[in-house]
Amino acid sequence: MNGITLTLRTLHRGERRLAHDLVTVAERHRTEHEVHHVATDLSAWSREHVRRLAETGAEHGVTLGDPPGHSPDGVLATLRKKASEAVVHRPEPGLLLLRDLRELHLAAAENSLHWEMLAQAAQASRDSGLLALVSSCHPRTLRQMRWTNTMVKNLSPQILTSL
Repeated sequence: MNGITLTLRTLHRGERRLAHDLVTVAERHRTEHEVHHVATDLSAWSREHVRRLAETGAEHGVTLGDPPGHSPDGVLATLRKKASEAVVHRPEPGLLLLRDLRELHLAAAENSLHWEMLAQAAQASRDSGLLALVSSCHPRTLRQMRWTNTMVKNLSPQILTSL
């Protein structure tokens, strides 16, 4: 297994996890409409990255698996919805939201580093297909990071000073 294969596998796993975590956060904070809608949209980007990484992996002889499902399981989605509605009336949801945003940010930052490593490997090996993939996907990961960072900046003062 070479370094490109290892990085493709790691990035595929990271994007799958980020897609899942974004959906989980969207459901958990359903009553926070911006968080719910933007996190749902951003999860679609990560699912797209997973799909494209799997295609690129196949071109490099690496099987990376199928992308995560596009719709959450009905029972689990219902439970997450009820939990988000119940938690909205307690003082802790703000702290939970900040924790979730922090975790999303760290996951996106980790993926961003792997995209950068893949870009450097693509340049070194003169792999134009791999470089095109990185050039298309990495900016979206950076956008995911900017959104989580902006949300933390905007929400932290109110949440942390109202405890």
